[in-house]
Amino acid sequence: MNDDQYRQHCLGMLGNFNTMLAKEAESCSDGDPLRELSSAFDTLAELPDMYEQAGPLVHRLFSSCPQLAPLFPRELLWFFGGDCLHLMPDEEIALYQNLDEQRLDAAANGDLLDYHGVRANLLKLQ
Repeated sequence: MNDDQYRQHCLGMLGNFNTMLAKEAESCSDGDPLRELSSAFDTLAELPDMYEQAGPLVHRLFSSCPQLAPLFPRELLWFFGGDCLHLMPDEEIALYQNLDEQRLDAAANGDLLDYHGVRANLLKLQ
């Protein structure tokens, strides 16, 4: 997986989360904070300063809708970085750092990393 593929992978996860969040917000009134969060997440990927805007937005989600926090992909916390890393334990940060290093090493050698396979192995999903 190269950098562009990784970015598309993460933006795909964000899109899936946005779809789920929009369904949750459908039953809310117009001024409801969940509806506002859904709208903000829906436009996040289009913002030129997406990485700067992601941290405060994710923190709002986690603090105002803690029941939805487990549904937010952990990998997106790593992808957005910055303040989002404060929501991850050190062990999880180390796992994603290892995964990123393997992806970058493979790219430096002209190879494509089997990102999903390595991720599953590191996270003990296999």
